[in-house]
Formats: sequence, C-alpha cells, structure tokens
Amino acid sequence: MANMTAWSKWWRHLAGKPLDPLAPETRHAIAVVPVLAWVGLGADGLSSSCYGPEEAFLALGTHTPLALFLALATASTVFIIAVGYNQVIELFPTGGGGYRVATALLGPRPGLVSGAALLVDYVLTVATSLASGVDAFFSLLPVEAQAFKLATELVIVIMMTGLNFRGMKESILVLMPIFLAFVVLHLGLIVYGVAAHGDHLGAVVPNAIGEASGMSQAMGPIVVAALLMRAFSLGGGTYTGLEAVSNNVNMLAEPRVSNGKWTMFYMATSLAFTAGGIILLYMLWNAAPVEGKTLNAVVFDRIIDHLGFGSAWSRHALLAALLASEAGLLLVGAQTGFLDGPAVLSNMAADYWVPRHFRDLSARLVRQNGVIVMGLASLLILLWTHGQVAVLVVLYSINVFLTFSLSLLGLCIYWWRHRGEPRWIARFALSLLGLSVTATVLVITLVEKFTAGGWLTVLVTGLVVALCVFIKRHYTTTRAELARADALFAGSPPLVDASRVRPLDRSLPTAIVLVGKHRGVSMHALLWVERLFPGHFKNMIFLAVGEVDAQSYEGQETLHRLQQTIGESLRYYVANCQRHGLAADSRAAFGTNPVLEFMTLVDAVTAEYPNSVCFASKLIFQHVNFLTAWLHNQTPGELQERLHLQGKQMVLLPMNVA
Repeated sequence: MANMTAWSKWWRHLAGKPLDPLAPETRHAIAVVPVLAWVGLGADGLSSSCYGPEEAFLALGTHTPLALFLALATASTVFIIAVGYNQVIELFPTGGGGYRVATALLGPRPGLVSGAALLVDYVLTVATSLASGVDAFFSLLPVEAQAFKLATELVIVIMMTGLNFRGMKESILVLMPIFLAFVVLHLGLIVYGVAAHGDHLGAVVPNAIGEASGMSQAMGPIVVAALLMRAFSLGGGTYTGLEAVSNNVNMLAEPRVSNGKWTMFYMATSLAFTAGGIILLYMLWNAAPVEGKTLNAVVFDRIIDHLGFGSAWSRHALLAALLASEAGLLLVGAQTGFLDGPAVLSNMAADYWVPRHFRDLSARLVRQNGVIVMGLASLLILLWTHGQVAVLVVLYSINVFLTFSLSLLGLCIYWWRHRGEPRWIARFALSLLGLSVTATVLVITLVEKFTAGGWLTVLVTGLVVALCVFIKRHYTTTRAELARADALFAGSPPLVDASRVRPLDRSLPTAIVLVGKHRGVSMHALLWVERLFPGHFKNMIFLAVGEVDAQSYEGQETLHRLQQTIGESLRYYVANCQRHGLAADSRAAFGTNPVLEFMTLVDAVTAEYPNSVCFASKLIFQHVNFLTAWLHNQTPGELQERLHLQGKQMVLLPMNVA
C-alpha cells in the first residue's frame, strides 16, 4: 500500500490536482479563448511552414521564378480550406470535425474512413512535427550531432505525452512563449527579407510570367501546369492542422461558434502569411539545400547576415533564437496531435468503432487513453522512419487531404440538399472549389509518392478501418443482446403500496448490489441474489455510479440527463424490492473513475451495514478473442479484487451474452 501511495502522489504531481466534473466552474476553468486556441490548435498549421514550403519549392527544380505562383496558390488554398471548416464549425458546434461531417453527411462508412485517416494523420502530426523540430534545432549543431537526432525525438515524445496529462489549457500556457517567439521573429524577418529586395520586386511578376511562357513554348503548357501542380501537391503538408479547431469546438469558451471562427481566422492569416512569405524568400534569396541544414535555416541565415546586426556572434545568436523558435513551435505543433487524436478516438468510441475506453476521462478531464495511444504510435512511426521528415511528410499529406476531401464533399452535398437556405449558392461554390483543390492534391500526391511510402499510409489506414469494422460488429452483437434483456424491464418504476415499505435494519443481512446503466444486467444480479439466497437478505441496497466520460461531458445538459437516468434506474430497482416486501435503498455517485467511486460508496455502506455482501453481474461471452477483455468494462472484476484485499465479500454473478 505504501508503494501505491507513493505512486498516487507521483501521479498527482505529474497530472495535477483532480477536477470536479459536476462543478459548473470547472468547465469555465478548462475552456480556452480564441488566442489560446490559436496557440494550441493552430500551432500545427503554422509549424507546417517549417517543412511544407521547402518540399514545394524544391519540387520546382531550377524553375524558381515560378515560386511566385506557388506562393499565391499556397496562401489562397489556406483560406479556401479555412472557409470550408468555418462551415463545419457552424454545422457541428459540439466538435468532431471531419469525422462527424463525413458520418452525418455521407454515412457511417465514409465517416469511418475519415476517422481512420484522421487517427493516422494525428499520429503523423506528432511524429512529423517533432522530427522537423529536431531537424531545425540540429541545424545549429555540427554535422556529427545528427546521430543523436532520433534519440532526441523519442525523448521529446515521452515528455509531451506526460505534459498532456495535465490538460489542454495548462499545456497550452506552458508552450505559449515559444509560439509567440516564433510569430514575432518570423514576422519581422519575412517582412525585412522581402523589403530588402524592394528594388527587384517589380521584376518578380514579369520574371514569373516570362519563365512560364518560355517553358510553355519549349515543352508545352501542360508541362508547366504539371510542374506547378506537382510542387503544389508535394507542399500539401503546409495545410495540415487547419481542421483542428473543428475537432475541438467543444473545448472553446462560449460562444463556441464565434470563438471557433476567430480561431480559424488567426490560424489562416498567420499560416498564409508565413508559408507564402517563406516561399517568396526562397526565391528572392536564391536558397539552395545545404547538408545538415533546413532550407529555412539557409535563407534566414542570409537575411540575418544582410541585417548587419552587431558582431558575428550576435548574428549567430539571432539565427539560433530563430531556429530554436522553429524547433519549439514544431513541438507546440505536435500538441495538436495529442489534443485532436484523442478527440477523434472519443467520437469514434461513441459510435462503437473503437473500444469504449477511449471515452474515459482522467481526474483532470483528459482523454488519457487516447493520449497514451498517440504517444506510443508516434514512437513506433519515428523508429520505423528513423525520423526522416521527407518520408513523414508524404505519409502525412495523403491522409490530410483524404479527410479534407471527404469533409468538403459532405458540405457540397449538404448545401445542395438545402438549396432554399440563404447564401447557399456561395457556400456550395466555396465548398466545391475547396473539394476540387483538395481532391486534386490528394490524387497527385498519392500517385507521385505511392512507391516512396504512400503505400504504407494506404495500408495502415486500411488496417485501422478493418479493425474498426471488427470492433463495431462485436459491439453491435453485444448491444443487441443487452437491449433484449433491458426490454424485459422497461418502463417506469412499479407502484408500491406505502404500507408494505419496510425500513432498513442495520443488524440484518444486507445485499449490496452494484448496478450499471443496463437494467437487464442489473436485474439479472438482483434475481440471482434472491434465487441463490432465498429469504436470507432482509435489506437491499443498490449502488450506482454515473461515469462522466467524454460523451457525457459535452455539456451541462448532458450531465443533467446522466443524473436523471441514474436516478430513475435506482428508483426502479428499489421499487421492485419494496413491492416484494424487502427493505431497500439506493445511493449514487458521479465521477470519471467508476472503480474509485464504487469503492467510496461500498466503504460507506459496509461501515453502516457490517453484515453485508456485495454482488454484481459480469458478462460472459461465448466466443472469446484477444480483444474481448479490453472492449468491455472490467469494473466488477477490479472491484472484487480490491474488496477481497480489504477482507470484504463480493460475489460476481455471470451473465451469458452472445
């Protein structure tokens, strides 16, 4: 027990003080305003400017004057996608993003594909952001230091996983100074880098047009268009993260929709300016790859030298600060994967595509199981790719644009079906434009990079889909069986003659029945107690715990419905006992950890009724496989073990299901 106490203290120190999910002030305390959401959810998009523009620019080869068209297309695409996701925020103000859009507007199967793509995408968000951030930092170090990059990435993944156990708002506040440093330094250097070539800016447009015209005459306009589309598509990583706000609208402060749109505006403006500006800098400063350095490091090094700022040491210090801010921002960008990945898992768990445990909340109201999965999966993908950003970006972009395309297709269908609504034509046109762009990028990226690693994204996403289908099939069968049992005891609590209600006697044998949300399962336990011990127990006390998970914490009204449901079920069990002449009572608790809440209730009742035995139903499956044990709640078994260690009796009553 001493070790458990030490562990509990250490965990409390890591995760922070528990929060009361039923307290209205808790929701206000953890909600984030648009500026903080811009940091936590927008960092992924902004950090992609550290690697997306580089991939796009290098794809132009020697035709660098065409970078002007690339910069304009990049900035425009950012706003096109952002406008589409503003519509998602309006239509789905409780969050869920691409998964809920595809599910609601296209059907459960497209929703599953979108959800699986998002899950893989957010794992790659963490891996790509961290790998690129470490690349930026190691650009400051000698080439020999490259051998330590992978180990550094793995350590940071572990640290980020631990940080996210404290909650969204606290993790954002920790990382906010890094984000602001990046914004200020890059804003200043991009503006200066463009202004320093003020004398040549007038020739940028004619040079770009001349390059395109010359290529068209020599090789044909189709070749020019293909080159630009290839470069634009390979820079698809630039747009990653724009969907993050729509996934987490429920975490924003009220009014959610308005704050979500402001967050999207901050994200789109900062990303369009930074990504487009960096591509222009590459062109204006004739940036070329240097071993051991990112293209950003090369171009900003030249700009800082041009500044003539103090001594060589001070210029190097400024470059170091700039690259450190890039590395830091990429770490903040990884935060989006830790926030959005668990959110997608939670939404899919509500539809039974993934184990229900992903709806569980920690004492800090964090989807801790999802955080752990994101961390472990990121470690594995970094080990497999050895942290190579070029490979990770390819894997990353395919699923990003698959989700974008499904979401925008759903919006197109929605506005076509609602043609009578105001401004439907404009919204339909914007959605269709966004769909044409994202679908084109998806196809080109998939074809271009299929043999270079794209096949792995398709394979992994397909495996995730197959696993989800298997899980859903199991849950559907089990739920149908439990629904049949629940139907036998549906309706309101039976009427009880007040004269037959007997008071509880603390000295008499007492059965403590632990019940859940399924009446059929709970009544199964009650009936078996009476059948196994006829006439022995004179008191029946029912204990119920309303588990506050991610689904029930979506709003105060949802919590109220949970309390009503638990209360009505307990009244049903008590009335059934009183109707048969048994003394009965009930108690309830609410929290994120059912085991701890049940233990607290049992401790209180057994202290009051010392001559008592606990009972609970346990589901027994006819077909057991390696996932069955994890797909269902193991609370009864864990409670029995804990109570037996305390010297208290608990009997598990098996209930067969298909």
